Amino acid sequence: SKEFGRIAAQTARQVLMQKLREIERENTVNEFEDKEGELMACTIRRIEGGNVYVEIGGNQIEGVLMPKDQVAGEKYELNQKLNVYVKRVKNGGKMAQIVVSRTATGLVKRLFENEVPEIRAGLVVIKSIAREAGYRTKIAVYSTDPDIDAVGACVGQNGMRVNAICQELGGEKIDIILWSEDPLEFIAKALSPAKVIKVTELEGENSA
Repeated sequence: SKEFGRIAAQTARQVLMQKLREIERENTVNEFEDKEGELMACTIRRIEGGNVYVEIGGNQIEGVLMPKDQVAGEKYELNQKLNVYVKRVKNGGKMAQIVVSRTATGLVKRLFENEVPEIRAGLVVIKSIAREAGYRTKIAVYSTDPDIDAVGACVGQNGMRVNAICQELGGEKIDIILWSEDPLEFIAKALSPAKVIKVTELEGENSA
């Protein structure tokens, strides 16, 4: 090493740093490749160009909350803690990047799974979710056990369970409806709280 000149030393340093970055990116991808579709806690570390950059899980792995994944009207501040939905892992450039979301329907699904033991146990099943982030979510559920009230399990005693989820979503309204195999009956229930007089199928048009 005594014979190394300044240029040779700089070149060696650059090669080492590049290899370290590649290993760090590979480790990030390996750690998060099975985390897509999961709910994770994070802390906001910086806000740049409309993007919100977060530190995920306290392990200094960076995630990005792009404008399209941000809820309109939701305020984001430095060091704020929040839950996000992991959309995908992007392995490119100098660092691996975790793309997260606050608008995905998967966020609501995971929150209900965390809050409702019957869902985790498979006794209540989430059939579908429709969401207008920041305004309203409709979630259709049914029970595999005739003795369990699927809607009641999701609402909780005095609304405790659903209120906790509403609070996490910044006051977003949540309508919980009972899923039905009959499309016309399901449409009527999905329009709640509106009072439906009649639902008629329009044959050949896939509409009602």
